[in-house]
Amino acid sequence: MKLFRLAAGVAAGLALTVSAAMAETTTLRITLQLPLKSHLGENLSVFKSKVEEISKGDIAVEIYDSAQLYKDNEVPEAVGSGSIEMGVASLTRYVGDVPAVDLFYLPFLLNSEDLVRKAVAPGSPVRAPLDEAIAETGAKVLWWQAYGGSVLLSNGGPIRTPADLEGKKVRVFGKTLGEWIKAAGGAPTLISGSEQYIAYQRGTVDVGMTGVSGVRSRRLWEVMDTITVTNNADIEFIVVVNEDFWNGLPEQHRDWITEAALFAEKDVRDRMTAIETEAYDAARSNGMTVYELSDAEVEAWLAAAQPVYDQYLADSGALGEKVLAAARALRN
Repeated sequence: MKLFRLAAGVAAGLALTVSAAMAETTTLRITLQLPLKSHLGENLSVFKSKVEEISKGDIAVEIYDSAQLYKDNEVPEAVGSGSIEMGVASLTRYVGDVPAVDLFYLPFLLNSEDLVRKAVAPGSPVRAPLDEAIAETGAKVLWWQAYGGSVLLSNGGPIRTPADLEGKKVRVFGKTLGEWIKAAGGAPTLISGSEQYIAYQRGTVDVGMTGVSGVRSRRLWEVMDTITVTNNADIEFIVVVNEDFWNGLPEQHRDWITEAALFAEKDVRDRMTAIETEAYDAARSNGMTVYELSDAEVEAWLAAAQPVYDQYLADSGALGEKVLAAARALRN
């Protein structure tokens, strides 16, 4: 009987130990619309390696790329509702709840690396209010992923001025970008990043808008032959985690995840210039023409852009006014 009790006690102790170990193990599932070979996918792999290393395996990361689970426009709801722990979404996907996030798509506002770095720095007067507003959707922002400047894609020649957009359908990925295209005389069409290739192939739209790194990762040179380097907008993605899930994690796990997130954010931001250079080189080597706007052509675009700023302020209210003023102050 004593042996039985001893064995039972040992078994119970082992069970408690196993249960405790299981309780201290966290699995993070992350949904991504881009391929794992894209620089955003590679950045998630950097995060995965870092957090699994510093947690010594107590935190495991599973990455579901290429929109296996959710398309880009479905990520805010999926993460906010807790259907998945984490996700990557274009910042502008939160425009329905937080119209002020489209600040980054105001034409030519943040059109240099220096300005972008100041605006997206953790805790900056531009980023901090946006992160706080996004948290109200049930999703905490863990880190921002640089995607580079916006370019226009076309066939048969570049898009030099607004006149070249007259009567043309243009793929956009945000409301304010759509306002810019309308102000320039085009017809904006909202199309998810994962559906770009087919849209260009089928002629659903005449002109594309994306980051140049996406041209490379999606092999868009197979369906478009010209890149116009506009840099009219800074494209940002954010990695978000469900707020309730986050709050339920052990403090040590939150610390490890935060450390890995900051590491991943710095890594992708520091690599962005090289990533874009490599993407342009790949586009040229695959037959694409790369056209850079002249100063006079940029002025023509700017002349058509003022209504976009007016609409942004009307839509985004006090928060929009606050972050726009903060962004403009970065130029001083």
